[in-house]
Amino acid sequence: MSDMYYTLKVAGLTRQLPLCPLSDDRMIAAFVIFGDMELTTACARELNARIPEHDVMITAESKGIPLICEMARLAGERRYLLARKAPKLYMRDVFSTEVRSITTGHWQTLCLDGADADYMRGKRVVIVDDVISTGESLRALEKLVENAGGNIVGRMAILAEGEAAGRKDIIYLEKLPLFKSDGTPIE
Repeated sequence: MSDMYYTLKVAGLTRQLPLCPLSDDRMIAAFVIFGDMELTTACARELNARIPEHDVMITAESKGIPLICEMARLAGERRYLLARKAPKLYMRDVFSTEVRSITTGHWQTLCLDGADADYMRGKRVVIVDDVISTGESLRALEKLVENAGGNIVGRMAILAEGEAAGRKDIIYLEKLPLFKSDGTPIE
């Protein structure tokens, strides 16, 4: 990790994000909402103000969990769905797909419990994540939702990183640039 930081302003709050090397010539700003209830609540409130009509929300394990939980709590929703990184003993009739996330750098599996798939079938689904960058995690969630028979009506994130900021199919609060190895933003 470097000693360089990016100042992010989102949902009326300011945070200093450490820049982390992704490769020899590229860095990303580490955005982590775990433990930051002020930031999680502010972002959930802002996203809820923009959310399309829906029946259920889904996210992938793990950084989207506090966000979707707070979004559901603030909206008075009784349930949200979670795609897990591995099947759990309690899961039955598991749906799964593979994804390669920019932050992990290796292939992962996303799994959905069959009961959650049944619940989602025919419903309007909003996909929620903390940051959308390459879109790989988003594509994996889309595949799970479509295979389960859900109808995707929205894709939401706190931040759209790099090229994702140019996508018209994502609702997000702020852009997050990628960075050169010297810490300057890539335009």
